[in-house]
Amino acid sequence: MSSAPTDDDALTPGPTEWGEHPHGVGPWRAEFGTEPPADPRLDPELLAHGDRRNVVDAYRYWRREAIVADIDARRHPFHVAIENFGHDANIGTVVRTANAFAAAAVHIVGRKRWNRRGAMVTDRYQHIHHHTEIGELLSFAAERGLTVVAVDNVPGSVPLETATLPRDCLLLFGQEGPGVTEAARTGALLTVSIAQFGSTRSINAGVAAGIAMHAWIRQHADLGAAW
Repeated sequence: MSSAPTDDDALTPGPTEWGEHPHGVGPWRAEFGTEPPADPRLDPELLAHGDRRNVVDAYRYWRREAIVADIDARRHPFHVAIENFGHDANIGTVVRTANAFAAAAVHIVGRKRWNRRGAMVTDRYQHIHHHTEIGELLSFAAERGLTVVAVDNVPGSVPLETATLPRDCLLLFGQEGPGVTEAARTGALLTVSIAQFGSTRSINAGVAAGIAMHAWIRQHADLGAAW
């Protein structure tokens, strides 16, 4: 298992940390006309030049390390994993959504390289781990007492809409097309499906991950603590 992928691990670079969004704030003095407070969480470079990053207003001018530490203090206990045996372009979306819901970590199984474009720089604030194969991920979950829940529309699955998700769990998704592998389904204690009513066999993996994560949020999160 490794830590967050580096730029060398990315198939396609995502937006840069600086200046990727037209919104945000300018230099502190231009915005407020005063000297900034003596707060170690604040970044001198951002204070001097402005903060156009894709972060909520509460984190304006904060150092990246300070943002991660603040999220770490209140991360949720669910993890998210996605199998990556064919350079799945959905991984960036999964990472971005996991960051929005303050997931404990995102796990990528299979190929280490992944397309960061859809992550919109949120991978800098989200813990990401790599596992070479599904057995390694299942061992990680067992060691940490995480219930593995596969998300796939297959026979025998339990509707997500009526399922009770374990609080300490790992939501496992397959890559676009083939879905969750047989080895992953075998290692999961529970497989849930998302109700569909149209003609398509399955929905986008990134969309499915967002739906499942929000189902966990509805059941377990303190909604009063949301931004």
